[in-house]
Amino acid sequence: MLTSISSTLNHSTVKNIALVCFADLIVGISYGALALSQGFDWWVPLTLSILVLAGASEFLFIGVIFAGGSPLSAALAGLLVNSRHIPFSFATSDLTGKGAKSLLGYHIMNDESVVFGLAQETESEKRAAFWLCGIGILLCWPIGVVIGEVLGSFISDTHIYGMDAMFPAIILALSLPALSDKRLRLTAIIGAIIAVATTPILPAGIPVLLALLSLVIYIRK
Repeated sequence: MLTSISSTLNHSTVKNIALVCFADLIVGISYGALALSQGFDWWVPLTLSILVLAGASEFLFIGVIFAGGSPLSAALAGLLVNSRHIPFSFATSDLTGKGAKSLLGYHIMNDESVVFGLAQETESEKRAAFWLCGIGILLCWPIGVVIGEVLGSFISDTHIYGMDAMFPAIILALSLPALSDKRLRLTAIIGAIIAVATTPILPAGIPVLLALLSLVIYIRK
């Protein structure tokens, strides 16, 4: 299935999607090892990785529980972070498919699949990129979690190996070519400032949402 989907896309797009999926796998390793080190049973992060499939909310969930919060408050915090999927669903309504297929389509809808899907030129390329990235992450994220749980018995602190930095590093590398546009570069800088300034005082995931306010500048000019 993935082979037939990828044949619609150019080599560069497929390569970039593969890099992002690989980065997700690495972050999944960090997440699985972290969850295990914080005392969670192996099935908890694995179940979340399959059913939730949203890294930020999953990290937040185990973080709230580990800090002494209730499962309900952890779940509500995760739902708040995932509220960005509401506008995503409107933007990708033509990409997720119809009927029963849309259930899987909306499940694999995440930041990466939405970005790759909307970045393509033709409708067929948009659908192909969305599904290739979405299914790739659906496979790579849980696999990474399982690997992380296995390695978690030997790695006490995943931050020592810098695994948590790989995903943002790859995303930054993929974003650099687009920053040649002056307006987009200014928008990105302002968004980054907002995110960095609010990160110490707001829950994980919220600063990224606030950074979207910088898009007003790009749209108005």
